[in-house]
Amino acid sequence: MALKTTIQCNVTGERLDTFIAASIPGVTRSAAQKLIDAGQVTLDGTHVRKNHKTSTGELYKVIQNEPDVSAVIKQDIPLDIIYEDTDIIVVNKPRAMVVHPAPGHPDGTLVNALLHHCGDSLSGIGGIKRPGIVHRIDKDTSGLVIAAKNDKTHVSLAEQLSSRTLVREYHAVVCGSLKNDSGTINAPIGRHPKDRKKQAVYSADESTPLKKGVRSAVTHYETVARYGNYTHVRCRLETGRTHQIRVHMAFIGHPILGDTVYGRKKPELGMSSQCLHAWKLQFIHPSTGNNIELFAELPHYFTDILEELEKRA
Repeated sequence: MALKTTIQCNVTGERLDTFIAASIPGVTRSAAQKLIDAGQVTLDGTHVRKNHKTSTGELYKVIQNEPDVSAVIKQDIPLDIIYEDTDIIVVNKPRAMVVHPAPGHPDGTLVNALLHHCGDSLSGIGGIKRPGIVHRIDKDTSGLVIAAKNDKTHVSLAEQLSSRTLVREYHAVVCGSLKNDSGTINAPIGRHPKDRKKQAVYSADESTPLKKGVRSAVTHYETVARYGNYTHVRCRLETGRTHQIRVHMAFIGHPILGDTVYGRKKPELGMSSQCLHAWKLQFIHPSTGNNIELFAELPHYFTDILEELEKRA
């Protein structure tokens, strides 16, 4: 079975592989290059090269073959399932679990566990290593992850992500005392110019198009509680860029507690990874049309930190 996707271009001068990767959830740049090399991306019925530069208004057709997931092993790893039906499964991912296989993490991932639990009933849009995965959260971020059991559901959820109607909210503890009780961070994010493993904020000028590979990014936040030099906040993603909350909070001078990549380089309060939890998902069910609202309680590592901060305060 093949999935056909039509994408209208909204940016000029970007490499096609970069544009395809940014436009189709779960598709990396290398995967986009393979699709282009295989002739599965066309413009006006003509195959294009991966270094083709896009123009606003162009209409691309992308064909993705259903992958053979046999390359990823099934592993009987316990799952904290928050919701499941014939179309969707939502899991509360623990901290330190990688979402899908990647270099250095060939197994023990959420995908390995999902393949064991769901069998072959996972969508193929994400490719061999990401079956069913609609969105991701970082290895050391805990909380809700949604996976699709068929391509129709995957496409619907991806469209909700793109249209910003799929609600994702997080709890975090950040360093410092926020000046305002609530606010919005509107700052474009792209790959760090010197460290490709990191993301960075780029300046935005309404009169000037964003640089290649830089995307608009919007995070809304509000204060839950203050503990002296630390603040418990709740964040809502309007967009979903890599490391978005971590990058944005560091950008305004309040990095997430324990985030030694974007924040303070030494662990604090025993936290050597970010104190960040994806606690809420809200979306329209692709089959029933019902509004689904799901929550994952704060994990023990998070509540332990709050208790410690309460004592210190």
